[in-house]
Amino acid sequence: MADRVHPAPLLPLSTAPTPPPDNSPDASAETAPLRRPTTASPPPPGTSYIVHVPKDQVLRVPPPDRARRYSKLAARPGPGPARRRLLRRACCGACCAFLLLLVLAAAFVGAAYLVFRPRAPSFSVASLSIDARGLLLGGDAASSPVRIDAAVRADNGANRKVGVDYRGGGEVAVAYSGVRLAAGRWPAFYQAPRNVTVVAMPLTGGENGGVALLTDEQRASLAAEAEAGAVPLTVEARVPVRVRLGKVLRTWTVDVWARCDVTVDKLAGQAAAANKGCTVKVKPLWWWW
Repeated sequence: MADRVHPAPLLPLSTAPTPPPDNSPDASAETAPLRRPTTASPPPPGTSYIVHVPKDQVLRVPPPDRARRYSKLAARPGPGPARRRLLRRACCGACCAFLLLLVLAAAFVGAAYLVFRPRAPSFSVASLSIDARGLLLGGDAASSPVRIDAAVRADNGANRKVGVDYRGGGEVAVAYSGVRLAAGRWPAFYQAPRNVTVVAMPLTGGENGGVALLTDEQRASLAAEAEAGAVPLTVEARVPVRVRLGKVLRTWTVDVWARCDVTVDKLAGQAAAANKGCTVKVKPLWWWW
């Protein structure tokens, strides 16, 4: 009888030893399984999105119709150092131009002075015909107006190339102790160079409707001075004039103020006037007056 043979048990297959785990990124990348890239599916129609972009990263492009204006505005200097330098240059240029004008004006005035040698005309009172007897009397006679016929001598003999054009609207007044006795108008005329003109004008009226207002003390002083033959009077004139330098140059109209202190021997009839001196002033002050 044959022997029963039993198969030998199968031995387990040997497996390779498991290496220790490696946590490095290279090892994970090598062992990671490869995946096929997937394409995003298009959004469904009618979907809108809101994208937030920082303001400083927005690029603004002007439309074609405003591109020229945008270029001009962009070319303007900002309020930085360049603009300040431009303002300084403009201020310096304006100051230099103003100084240049002043220098040219001074040179012109100096040249005109050297060429024409202008001098101020002189004034004096030639004669006074006075009818002021009512001032010495009381009662109704004291209210009679004063009448004076004055002759003023204007001398322009010191000027060889300068004429004086006396304009209309001037005034001449005679006063005693600050009280105006009579007044009249200065006539308009032209006085040529090296010319002497005697201007005669009637003076009437005074204050308070043609009546001189004198106090009792002033009236007594006037009577004493008339008896002594020395009555001090003041002749004041305001005359608008225009100066002619040669035949081309003319100045604008300015007011000339003249004041003459005179002494007369009587207050009735033709009085002898003794001049004590006249002063002339101009407003504004001229460089030659």
